[in-house]
Amino acid sequence: MGGSLNPTRVGIVGVGAISGQYLAYFDQHGAEAGVQLTTVADLNAERARAAVAGRDGVRATTPDEVYGADDVDIVLNLTIPAAHAAVGLAAVAGGKHVYGEKPLAANAVDARALLAAAGEAGLRVGSAPDTVLGQGTQTARALIDDGRIGQPVAATAFFACPGHERWHPDPDFYYQPGGGPLFDMGPYYLSALIHLLGPVESVYGAAGRSGDERVVGSGDRAGERFPVDVETHVTGVLRHENGALSTVLMSFDVQRHELPRIEVHGTGGSVSVPDPNRFDGQVRLATPGSDGWQDMPLTHGYAAAGRGLGLADLARALRTDTPARATGEVALHVLDVMEALLKASAENRVVRPASGCERPPLVPESARVAVD
Repeated sequence: MGGSLNPTRVGIVGVGAISGQYLAYFDQHGAEAGVQLTTVADLNAERARAAVAGRDGVRATTPDEVYGADDVDIVLNLTIPAAHAAVGLAAVAGGKHVYGEKPLAANAVDARALLAAAGEAGLRVGSAPDTVLGQGTQTARALIDDGRIGQPVAATAFFACPGHERWHPDPDFYYQPGGGPLFDMGPYYLSALIHLLGPVESVYGAAGRSGDERVVGSGDRAGERFPVDVETHVTGVLRHENGALSTVLMSFDVQRHELPRIEVHGTGGSVSVPDPNRFDGQVRLATPGSDGWQDMPLTHGYAAAGRGLGLADLARALRTDTPARATGEVALHVLDVMEALLKASAENRVVRPASGCERPPLVPESARVAVD
């Protein structure tokens, strides 16, 4: 039952493609997780009205009305990356906590300004991805924390595809600052690595792009060319504070591959971690005496998962005055690591991320939803 008697009230700003998954979370788990949707806003008023259709007690408003609403405790920021910081700052100015889609902001300067403003106001900031709070990544982390692979020494994290313009009807923002494979998919993989191995102390990398234009592959704009203003293939090595080395690859330039998602290797074994863009998936363990990979039961992480789990975890943390797990501090560190990776590539040298963070608490065993 948790916080369902006094739910944390949420107002959404931004009704893009991802909003449907958040709305589904409210429908499926909101009452159980202690979060209640009260308002939805978008610069396109029709989108907001369509999002609230059939939802009793939820109204369509403007973004400014959400920031000042008496029945909103947390603003859920689902705008495009370029607007994340501005919307977050407006929400904080209105006295609201903020939970936003990734990345925290289009650049670390804006992200730091958002966290500073929230800190001065005594407000909290959370950020996707929250997939790392599901049973896949959390079970793998529990195995590492329990010493099942010995001392961690290395990890690999790979994402590669031909690019999102194949399926997205308006893919331009994926190829503008704040986008690209590193800023779009990197937060999933880097957040998982931070949960698994802790913060990163130094970075070395290389990056490039396959061309200066791409072609829209679907929808009304199919065949239209648009510019590419970011690197589309990024590789690097991260040294974690615990000494482990993570090799990462993020690419929109790969047609097909057989690379694993994430693996962590230690002095006494290896763990295969499922897709960090999902909440669950098979966790596998290999040790010196085992016959190949062994499937492991899912023991830790929130079982009732969906986009919105991090929002519910933030609401739980507010109700109980305890640490949240998908925090702005973790998201800022991820952003700093990504910027350090691009800087290391451009300058051909090792770069230290501008921030660190605390390794978030492990989600306990048998946790169904983020309630107190």
